Amino acid sequence: MTPDQILPLLLFLFPLAYSPGPGNMFFAALGARYGVTASLPATLGYHAATLAVSFAIGAGVTIALTPTSRIFTLIQTFGALYLLWLAYKLYCSHGPRPFADAHPATVLDGAILLLLNPKGYLIMALLFTQFPGDTLTKTALIATLFTVNNMLAFLVWTFAGQILSRLFSSPTAAHRINAGFSILLGGVAMWLLLP
Repeated sequence: MTPDQILPLLLFLFPLAYSPGPGNMFFAALGARYGVTASLPATLGYHAATLAVSFAIGAGVTIALTPTSRIFTLIQTFGALYLLWLAYKLYCSHGPRPFADAHPATVLDGAILLLLNPKGYLIMALLFTQFPGDTLTKTALIATLFTVNNMLAFLVWTFAGQILSRLFSSPTAAHRINAGFSILLGGVAMWLLLP
């Protein structure tokens, strides 16, 4: 990949990474509930999985994952159900501080979120149709740029969630923020379930 191809790639990725989606809503909610620092393990898990999956897609390993394949449909369905479960858990969170038995998302939670995120697969497939990796080195570079850009976007969403929680720190306001994010997350999940 030449230097003059990097800027178009980043311009292509910017709206895809920063627009609301399952990952962004999840990390905004984590930031609101636990703060940025406590959200870092899930961020690490999500983006380690992003790098691996985007490289695999770029290398052609998962060509069978077309939007009409059964595997894609299964991933989309399980991903939407997982998001609904996360939305429910978020909605049930009432206070501005975690409950004694509550804990922030883990590395595994982050990885599962990416693996069950069909929007992520579509973006990766779209990425490599527009910027094909004709060598493994080029594929690795594109996957790395995609992952780093995506991580920065998620950190912005996580910070935004944290700022919202500080502005509205009463238990009632915290529940409203959690409810709002859970409704957005649930809406994304329902959208994913539509044919």
